[in-house]
Amino acid sequence: MASSYTGLGVQLMATGEKAGTWGTLTNTNWNIMEQISGGYVEIAITSTPTTLAVSDGTAGDSNQVAHRIIKFTGSIGENTVVTIPLDVQTFYIITNGSSGGYTVQFKYVSGSGSSVTWGATDKGTKIIYAAGDDATNPNIVDTGFLSNIVDDTSPQLGGDLDVNSNDLVSTSNGNIDIVPNGTGVARAKDGGGTTAALKIAGTETMWIPATAFYLPTTNPADAASVETTATQPELKVLDFDASTAQYAQFAIAMPKSWNLGTVTYQVFWSPSTTNTGNCIFGLQGVSCSEGDTADVAFGTAQEVTDAGIGTVEDVQMTSASSAMTIAGSPADDDQTFFQLYRDAADGSDTFTGEARVLGIKLFYTTDAANDA
Repeated sequence: MASSYTGLGVQLMATGEKAGTWGTLTNTNWNIMEQISGGYVEIAITSTPTTLAVSDGTAGDSNQVAHRIIKFTGSIGENTVVTIPLDVQTFYIITNGSSGGYTVQFKYVSGSGSSVTWGATDKGTKIIYAAGDDATNPNIVDTGFLSNIVDDTSPQLGGDLDVNSNDLVSTSNGNIDIVPNGTGVARAKDGGGTTAALKIAGTETMWIPATAFYLPTTNPADAASVETTATQPELKVLDFDASTAQYAQFAIAMPKSWNLGTVTYQVFWSPSTTNTGNCIFGLQGVSCSEGDTADVAFGTAQEVTDAGIGTVEDVQMTSASSAMTIAGSPADDDQTFFQLYRDAADGSDTFTGEARVLGIKLFYTTDAANDA
């Protein structure tokens, strides 16, 4: 019986065959086995498909499939396919070292089984096993053991990250942002072992109480103090009339960490009657830089509607408004003026009593963790 060969080129000599050459052939087989165990070869993939060669009974680079570690090289000008014969069963450590922004697919020469593909920009290394046990559906599988963390857009740990007393360092001068998802809090520990919460960029809230407003000369709201029960909370409010549009203003220097974008707001108020009609509030703003005149029109208002709660002295809150653009091309360190009003002239405002504003929450977005 004549000799046969494995899928990786190892010669299987029949009993009684190859007299006087067993030593040489066996040494060649051992060399092939050594390649299979840890051999390295570079293979230029300049056309598609590129079929990895099998050189039966031969050790060396010509027996390409019989190497454990393979690096694809060469310049490719199209999406490229690299194939291996159906009878190969092994695993590989393969690096895509080709140049050119195209994909590289590694698969069996025929059949409809699975394959492994490097993306157009993926020049990483993969551990792959080839299970050519089914001629119709031979599978090549990426084990995922050497996935580049750059390619993983949501890497996850199975437990806490222990840096063994080392620092987390960005070598590219980028920020290391610790952003909690949900109710978590980002924290940092200083050299003395003290853990402190880190402030992160995002939505911030500013409370503007009724007492921080001032009243304009024309159509002002009424500043009032409403006693509930003696020695219990007293309401400091701005009363907005049911029939006449009235106004109240406040001015602030917005934090430097503000992203200079739109803001939203929420009105806290208390009804003066048990009426449950709708009350319409509006807010508008304008920013002034150094040297700008303050004699300037407010920006377009955003209005929010809230129905009376039906009980005098109850505290109620509107929903958050839609996004409001502040006029005047806001910049850092601007003085920003806001005007709150009740749109009593709008036929949809049907609340018959005074709307007693307790204050507003102003929501803005930051793009920095502090105001440095």
